[in-house]
Amino acid sequence: MKLYIKYMVSLRCKLMVKEELNKLGLQYLLVDLGTVELLEDITSEQRIQFKTNLEKSGLELLDDKKSILIERIKGVIIEMIHYSDEFPKANYSDYISQKLNHDYTYLANIFSEVSGITIQQFIILHKIERVKELLLYKELNLTEIAHRLHYSSVAHLSNQFKKVTGLSPSFYKQLKQKRMSNLENM
Repeated sequence: MKLYIKYMVSLRCKLMVKEELNKLGLQYLLVDLGTVELLEDITSEQRIQFKTNLEKSGLELLDDKKSILIERIKGVIIEMIHYSDEFPKANYSDYISQKLNHDYTYLANIFSEVSGITIQQFIILHKIERVKELLLYKELNLTEIAHRLHYSSVAHLSNQFKKVTGLSPSFYKQLKQKRMSNLENM
């Protein structure tokens, strides 16, 4: 039996969901971003308890098909951008379509209708978050980051970064260095 969980976007969320499943004595085959695959059916009492426990942690057990599909789309995108070292060779629309076994136009329309933004905008926001992480925590320069995240050029990455954050990537990195030196001087 598969369950779908909203806002499950990190490894910490996965650990918390596993803990809740263990508390309820539910055996699982897989706990992944946005999905749980149980080895057995869940009773209505267990479902209510699991839903209540998830809500206390800011997660939500999904029931309707559109919400489930939206979370699956988000999960594929988050996995692709944040947890994969290699971006797909195909374009994003083909990759998402293949992963979810649906026509991309159908996915894009439902996503926009429910989320209020396009899949492309969601991808851009997450790519910029990934750029921030790579700027702050990795020893990569902008050229390497642009290549890793499949930007056509450093200029394209810089323009998109500034459009989303209001800062240039180099200024953003300088802010981090200033914060670090201020902490060291305390």
